[in-house]
Amino acid sequence: MPDKIFVNFPVKSLPTSIEFFRGLGFDFDPQFTDDNATCMIVSDNIYVMLLTDSYFKTFTPKQLCNTRDQIETLVALSCASREEVDHLVERGIALGGREPRAAMDHGFMFQRTLEDLDGHTWELFYMDPEHLQKQ
Repeated sequence: MPDKIFVNFPVKSLPTSIEFFRGLGFDFDPQFTDDNATCMIVSDNIYVMLLTDSYFKTFTPKQLCNTRDQIETLVALSCASREEVDHLVERGIALGGREPRAAMDHGFMFQRTLEDLDGHTWELFYMDPEHLQKQ
């Protein structure tokens, strides 16, 4: 079975996207970074490839969607606490991202949504581990 995931996103400005995500605390693998793409390290097994629009288009014959008006995917990332969720979303907003809807508190799970500079949707959530153990 596969043991790593590489999510690929087209971006309008690679330097601006790197600055945004670096501001959120993510690191990048310089071995997989050039003028066309970069590899953002989310964890030991999760990576996000940010590719310039023109480079991304070399991998698919399909049209790129306008992520301001259309959705391509939701990327959900678990956080260690509600405070970490709040911190990342607030920091993302300060860096130019936006929160398209209000936070959702389901009791056992707290989530907020952050759109990055290119309109990609990131769901940041905290799930109470005590609730999971009861399942």
